[in-house]
Amino acid sequence: MASRESIDLPGFGHANPIPAASRKGPFVFSGAFTGRDPQTGELPATLDEQVTHIFGHVRALMAAVGGTTDDVMKMTVWLADFRDRDALNREWLAMFPDPASRPARHVQHADLDRGLLVQADVVAVLGD
Repeated sequence: MASRESIDLPGFGHANPIPAASRKGPFVFSGAFTGRDPQTGELPATLDEQVTHIFGHVRALMAAVGGTTDDVMKMTVWLADFRDRDALNREWLAMFPDPASRPARHVQHADLDRGLLVQADVVAVLGD
């Protein structure tokens, strides 16, 4: 099996020395995606905007590794208000419209800091 590869994304980075994701063979695991705007680096004030950016980061990651969102197997999402899922479900349904072919998802409450209202990570398996 191939060596592990760090995946970096333009417009997305961590304050700590970690990549946006790591890949080994067909397996892709992301770090925590936040809702920062990839163009400005700013964190929007609303959950709607933060969730929109997170799903944009997922699309960018899948393109960077030569995959598509069809390769996503699971998303874990942490919400400051875990019952406030309207924005999350809107983006989820837009990315995964087919109820017969959606990844698993787990949502939990988190005490997020510095204005974060949501963060998420992704597990993907590339190819068939």
